[in-house]
Amino acid sequence: MSLHADALAVLEGWSAPDDAQELLREQYVEHLRRRPDGLEKACFPDHLTAGALVLSHDGTQVLLNLHRKARRWFAFGGHLEPEDTTLAGAALREGTEESGLPDLVVDPDPVHLSLHEVGFCSPRGTVRHFDVRFLARLGTSSEPVVSDESLDLQWFAVDDVPTDEPDMLDLIRLAGERLRQHA
Repeated sequence: MSLHADALAVLEGWSAPDDAQELLREQYVEHLRRRPDGLEKACFPDHLTAGALVLSHDGTQVLLNLHRKARRWFAFGGHLEPEDTTLAGAALREGTEESGLPDLVVDPDPVHLSLHEVGFCSPRGTVRHFDVRFLARLGTSSEPVVSDESLDLQWFAVDDVPTDEPDMLDLIRLAGERLRQHA
């Protein structure tokens, strides 16, 4: 199965947690149906990305990175690569590369979708990232290592994160709910 086919199957089969997420899911599916290249960074101005939110085993702590270019605290994520075969695999790759945690485990079902504009992604201008976000659980390692893409990595209490962006707060809430469901 191609990455495009995997992405379409995952998004077509995903049960969104609320009406706003369902509207995004429908937009993502329509984008993929229209654009066979809709996963590629070269697909301008819209393309899919994948990310992972890392929570502690008990769900009380979240690992965030201070993004080098945006200078804001985010979950891990980025563009899909030619070697990626699944969206969940791409999220795992991004989470591993950016956190330095070698044994993350990614829940195969998305936890949250985020459609947002990014001004520093393409020399052609502002793009929209159709971000598919997954919950990542710790393996045995919990000591992150800062990558070239980040200025800093820190664990924060889930109820005391350094952002008031509704999108990030919603992601953290939904990831915590997912973790509790599978506990």
